Amino acid sequence: MNIAIIAHDVKKELMTQFCIAYAGILSQHNLCATGTTGKVVSEATGLKIQSFLSGDQGGEQQIASRVACNEIDLLLMFGDPLNPKPMEPIEADLLRLCNVHNVPVATNIATAEALIHSLARGDLDWRDIVNPKKQDAAESAEEAAEE
Repeated sequence: MNIAIIAHDVKKELMTQFCIAYAGILSQHNLCATGTTGKVVSEATGLKIQSFLSGDQGGEQQIASRVACNEIDLLLMFGDPLNPKPMEPIEADLLRLCNVHNVPVATNIATAEALIHSLARGDLDWRDIVNPKKQDAAESAEEAAEE
């Protein structure tokens, strides 16, 4: 699964602690994040994370474009609900794209824990079926292994 991680500044520590707690599960998947979040989480956990630009420099749009191409299977996005930033329209667009492409989203720790346990149980494996690029890649890998 491809998991995207975004955290506002006041939620970076919470996201880091979450990723430390679930590093065993997260390490089995492909992770990407906005720049600063990816750096902070990777340094704290040792997880391999593809980092995009910082959120305020376009990182959220980069993740949104991957969602639009059906390349993200799960979004963990911890925002600051008490002090919304001017980027809110970008985040609204990202959430809209997740709804269009049926990408599960966690915007708080409670939902993130529910989704990470679902991921570990295989409850989100249906994403492999609805993502044609993954099917094509899996078929190509099987064909290469047979040769």
